[in-house]
Amino acid sequence: MSGRDSAQDKPLDLPGVDHLGEGVYLAVLMAGRIRAREVAAKLGMDEPTTFARLEELRSAGLVTRLESADPEYSAVDPRFAVRALAEQLSEQTQRLREAIPALADHFDAAATSSADVPQSMFVTDPDAVAGWYARLQHQAEREFLAFDRPPYVAASFDPFESAVLARGVQWRAIYTVSSFDEGATWDEVGALAEQGEQSRITDDLPIKLVVVDRAVALVSLSLEPGEVVALVTHALPLVAALCTLFEYEWARAVPLTAAAPLRGLPETARRYPSPQTDSPSSEDLSILTLMAVGMKDDAIARRLGISARTLRRRSQELMAGLGASNRFQAGVEASRRGWI
Repeated sequence: MSGRDSAQDKPLDLPGVDHLGEGVYLAVLMAGRIRAREVAAKLGMDEPTTFARLEELRSAGLVTRLESADPEYSAVDPRFAVRALAEQLSEQTQRLREAIPALADHFDAAATSSADVPQSMFVTDPDAVAGWYARLQHQAEREFLAFDRPPYVAASFDPFESAVLARGVQWRAIYTVSSFDEGATWDEVGALAEQGEQSRITDDLPIKLVVVDRAVALVSLSLEPGEVVALVTHALPLVAALCTLFEYEWARAVPLTAAAPLRGLPETARRYPSPQTDSPSSEDLSILTLMAVGMKDDAIARRLGISARTLRRRSQELMAGLGASNRFQAGVEASRRGWI
C-alpha cells in the first residue's frame, strides 16, 4: 500500500474540519489543481456542499483559490499549512489549560452561592455534638423528641430544657433503664415532668436521637463508649423515618411517672390491694412498670428503696393478684386494666 493510499485511509483530525472536509482536502492535495465540480464528481458529492467545504479549507489556510471564471483550488504545502494549524492548536490548548483554575473558581463560587445548605453532615467532635444538642434545644419552636440512653457526651440534664418547656414546646423523651444507671436521676426526671416533659421508659433503644419540629434531627451513629459519631440531617424523608421510629418506641414504652421511686411514702401508701380491687397502690404501679420494661429485681429494689427480698415477695403477690405466671403476663394484664 502506498503512502498516498495510507493517508487517505487514516483520519487527519484537522481542527475545524469534518470527515467530508478531510476527503475534499485530500482530493485537492493529490490533484495539485482541481475545480469544485471535479472534486464533487470524484467524491460523489453535490457541488454546493463541495464548494462550501473548499471554502472552509481555504479559510483554514489549507488550500488557495485561483480566481477565474471557473476557479481552481490548490493545496498549500502541508509542511507549512498543517504545521501552522498544529501550532495554533497547541497555543489554544495551552491557553485553555491556563484558564482552567479561573474557570474552576467561577464554577465553585456559583455552586456555593446557588446551592442549598447541605442536607446532612457528620459530626465527630464531642464538643460539636454537645453544641448541636444545645442549639437544637434553642431552635425548637413546637416539638422536641428525644431518645435518652448512654453513653453520654455531655451531662444528661442542663438548664436549657426548662426554658424550652416554658416556651410551650412539647417535649417527649424516652429513657432506658440504663439511663438511670449512668446519667439521669429520678428526681431530675420528676422535676422535668412537673414542668411539662412527657417521659416514658423502655428496656433499650437502638440509637440516641433528637428530632426538632420534625425538620432536623441529630442521631448517633455509634454507641461505643468514647467513640463519637453523629449525623445532623435536614433531609425530610430521613427525618420522617426517624419520627416514625420514635413513635414506634413511644407506643411500646410505658409512662415514666408510674415507675418513679416512692421512698419516704408511708407504709399505707405501699400496701398492696386485695385481688378483688382495681385500685393498685403507687408502689404496685412502680413495680409493674419497672418489671414491664425489663429491669431486674435488684435494680427495682434499689430504685424503690426496699430490700430485694421484699421486692420478690411484692412481685409474686402482684402476679398472683393479676393471675399471671410470669413478668410478661403481669405487664400485659396490668396494661389491659389500664394501670400502666
